[in-house]
Amino acid sequence: MGRMEGRVALITGGASGLGAEDARVLAREGARVVITDVQDELGAKVAAEIPGCLYLHQDVRGEARWAEVVAETLRAFGRLDTLVNNAGVVRFANVEALSYADYKFQVDIMLDGTFLGCQAAIPHMTRDGGGSIINMASVAALKGIASIPAYSAAKGGIISMTRSIAAHCHEKGYRIRVNAIAPGGIVTPMTDFAREAMPESSQRAAQPGADGRGQPSDIASMVLYLACDDGRHINGTSITIDNGETTR
Repeated sequence: MGRMEGRVALITGGASGLGAEDARVLAREGARVVITDVQDELGAKVAAEIPGCLYLHQDVRGEARWAEVVAETLRAFGRLDTLVNNAGVVRFANVEALSYADYKFQVDIMLDGTFLGCQAAIPHMTRDGGGSIINMASVAALKGIASIPAYSAAKGGIISMTRSIAAHCHEKGYRIRVNAIAPGGIVTPMTDFAREAMPESSQRAAQPGADGRGQPSDIASMVLYLACDDGRHINGTSITIDNGETTR
């Protein structure tokens, strides 16, 4: 049997990149998967490629929509075991040039969206005997890149909030593990856009090193590990997957 047999996973930002690969890997291991996104055409295409996968439109900034998405997941599959808070966006400008609207847009999607997802999912995971929440951070939270202060702030906040939520679940006696993953340079549509749009000085700071960028499967393998029983003793931490990028 697959390592996710009988379990249900909800993945935000699942229409492309890391979210789509997470969905494929978890489904191959037996999970029933729900993916959400605002890119409906791409999301429906990914869902059609994964047996039994359900696609739902979702802007993760909406509190009411989170309640609806969790309810639709429960109606479709009867339980919720894994939440992957993966939805993200990046806009480039240094602290002097970044508009407050663009700052809020990024923080609202990544930091607030992660908070709302955890808040919506935890009561249902508790009811079903526990689960795993995996929040997508970034090496941008661990090193200075001048052109992405809002993105870095959101990802840094996700790492800190992950620890806090893990501590809460432990204190309450919930069997819910909460961890973050901090990827380095990975080949995805968003990072391809970033490489083109990022100023040259920041490109140097974000350079992944001589061995090049990783693949979405490098991150999805860790998502699987944290979601299944293999990761049962990992809780409240952030795991950096960057091929040594942050050591240079």
